[in-house]
Amino acid sequence: MDAMLSLIENVEKVIIGKRPVIELAVVAMLCRGHVLLEDVPGTGKTMLARALARSVAVDMKRLQCTSDLLPSDITGVAIYNQKTADFEFRPGPVFTHLLLADEINRATPRAQSALLECMEEFHVSVDGHTHELPKLFMVLATQNPIDMAGTHALPEAQLDRFFMRLRMEYPSIEQEMRILAAQAQTHPIDSLPAVTSEADILAARAQVKAVHISMDVAKYMVGISAASRQHSDLRLGISPRGTLALARGAQGLAYLRGRDFVSPDLVKSIAPAILEHRLIVKPQAAVLGRNAGDILAEILDRLPPPVV
Repeated sequence: MDAMLSLIENVEKVIIGKRPVIELAVVAMLCRGHVLLEDVPGTGKTMLARALARSVAVDMKRLQCTSDLLPSDITGVAIYNQKTADFEFRPGPVFTHLLLADEINRATPRAQSALLECMEEFHVSVDGHTHELPKLFMVLATQNPIDMAGTHALPEAQLDRFFMRLRMEYPSIEQEMRILAAQAQTHPIDSLPAVTSEADILAARAQVKAVHISMDVAKYMVGISAASRQHSDLRLGISPRGTLALARGAQGLAYLRGRDFVSPDLVKSIAPAILEHRLIVKPQAAVLGRNAGDILAEILDRLPPPVV
């Protein structure tokens, strides 16, 4: 746990005033989940990915998504070698520890779907051969909610494969003053040291899985998913994959808090980041100004948490 707290504090040197977002990103890493960073340009989405990679001392590759991006540009391609008279596989950028998929909604659905197998199965299949990805493989995809011309919204199946969706949001005046002061001479990312390692992350993952979830808390999480499926304003509720993600995320957050069990308050605090993007609001409800966040908050308020 101490190594993970050092990781969070180290990233805070670059991403100022966003500790809750950093904590959730670390939770996703501990739970082998992928993150969708959705916010306006210039709020630090790319820098968060770079700071995480530097702090853990692992490789990071950036994939700039455009309308002409091909699936082979992501996964790699087999090239004929005249010397050996055979095809050789040339790995794509997905073969890394941390993949930053920048502006994923600018890629075509065909290119977006190329990430599905990688994100779900943690391997790539090309020409009948399966190539394993690193154990620490993690996708951080960014998406800007403005300038939507020429973009392709992620389908529900793709959204459901993201462990959580985070928003950086604008800093406060005080935080922005600190950002200006920190970058007056050089950028903090240039001198950011590594404070943990891939082995530490993998060891922490095993400890996260050991965090206890009582039967009452498990029933509470299942109740949240069931209530979303029956809500009159939702076209699509939480899938079993979403329930499992909520359980894993709550375990990860409990681990960061130094607890060996999951409590209802942790479930409630992490639920928006993990569940909100999995909810599809009915058009008639959206017209009335209802959104997934409001509906999820309503479900959490109505459902009484167990006493533990």
